Amino acid sequence: MKTLNKILVLLCGLAFLTSFSGCKEQGPMESAGEKIDQSVEKTQEKMEDIGDTVQDKAEELGEHIEEAKEDMRDTSK
Repeated sequence: MKTLNKILVLLCGLAFLTSFSGCKEQGPMESAGEKIDQSVEKTQEKMEDIGDTVQDKAEELGEHIEEAKEDMRDTSK
């Protein structure tokens, strides 16, 4: 997961640098760059959402495992 975050940060940095190209009029390369920037931002947001969801589900699973352990202890008494 950390590698993925590093890649996303690198892509965002590249997108940031390309957004300051210094041209007043946008050509096809600038338009394409903006679209890439937007795609990277959306991807990063989605990855963060997925990471949060995975973390929440892992915590829920941990809670269920703890409950199951307690139930097994109660049954074995």
